[in-house]
Amino acid sequence: MQLITLLNHCQHFPGFVYDKARLCAQTKRIEIEVRPRRGAKPVCSGCQRRGPIYDHQSQRRFEFVPFWGFMVLLLYRMRRVDCRACGVKIEQVPWGCGKHQLTSAYMLFLAHWARKLSWKETALSFHTSWEKVCQAVEFVVAWGLEQRTLGPIVAIGVDEIAYAKGHKYLTLVYQIEAGCTRLLWIGKERTVASFEQFFTLIGKELAEKIEFVCSDMWQPYLKVIRTRCVNALNILDRFHIVAKMNKALDEVRAGEARRLAQDGYEPVLKKSRWCLLKRKTNLTTKQRPRLRDVLRYNLKTVRAYLLKEDFQQFWKYNSPTWAGKFLDQWCHDVMCSRIEPMKKIAATLRNHRELILNYFRARKQFSSGVVEGLNNKAKVTMRKSYGFRTFRIAELALYHALGKLQEPEPSHRFY
Repeated sequence: MQLITLLNHCQHFPGFVYDKARLCAQTKRIEIEVRPRRGAKPVCSGCQRRGPIYDHQSQRRFEFVPFWGFMVLLLYRMRRVDCRACGVKIEQVPWGCGKHQLTSAYMLFLAHWARKLSWKETALSFHTSWEKVCQAVEFVVAWGLEQRTLGPIVAIGVDEIAYAKGHKYLTLVYQIEAGCTRLLWIGKERTVASFEQFFTLIGKELAEKIEFVCSDMWQPYLKVIRTRCVNALNILDRFHIVAKMNKALDEVRAGEARRLAQDGYEPVLKKSRWCLLKRKTNLTTKQRPRLRDVLRYNLKTVRAYLLKEDFQQFWKYNSPTWAGKFLDQWCHDVMCSRIEPMKKIAATLRNHRELILNYFRARKQFSSGVVEGLNNKAKVTMRKSYGFRTFRIAELALYHALGKLQEPEPSHRFY
């Protein structure tokens, strides 16, 4: 009786009452019978109107939020409604939804903890199954997507992450405005066709109102952005530019280190990789003297390192005109350096010159730093569960963690 009183206080359903409760200590289960109030007509699940009773079905069990380590089951004989508009329909009950065996309160409870823990840990903590946690997340995500309003979108960021073995990628589109940072869409693969689906979803009118798009140099993305976002500035990702430059520098260092070893010279480049790739401010006390020793030699690696460090001045400009002049001069110097990996980087920067300068035309307000941060959260979400085997489960987990979707308002919170 104390439990029934507690349930009436926490989860009161109009038109229904809690009747009897049975406790089974061996199975740690509490069964509570629910019955309709006398004279209360059932609600049609089709049109949400009350109608006369057609018949009763067999008793169904609905899992409720567990109390004191005991599983709580609500037992109820579902009624069918003889609805004038819809015909004979099963009634709609306030504690459940469709054919789910879990109550809405329990699904919200599991979905809340599934955002903090992995799905398996959530299932073990509350003595349920992984499949039921998945059902809870799917219910919350589906409800949130139905209620979501995309609204005017000013700035978006697009990038890809790997989600399975064998070079399988997801295309993620984020809204990266100051007042709204959220995941908008998830696509399978990183092709033109997959990215086109996002703009089909939001429509041509909303796509033309986008003012800024942050992306990397992946050609399928650039092609779709150029044709779909006709009024937007496409800002190339600063992170990927620096990463490509570091990769070119490391290629020069590795090749020169092998050549020095083959010619019998002193291995001056040994254990110098991170000394050259790190920023000066991030060097450790042991790496600083090591870097000074390497810079004393006239090597291709040293010249490539100095070119890379010289390029950092590029990001300090505010005017796109002066930034463009610096970029042109830097690319000219690199082309005269006879360092092939660095020359490839310079050629790439020349080909994407206008897209790189869009960073300054946007007054440095938008960059892919926000996108990289959200990508890290997406990777943490997948890493908590040691990866997801299917695209559908990965999509649910990412929308749940990063979509900032609305959730049904429960009558009582248990957390």
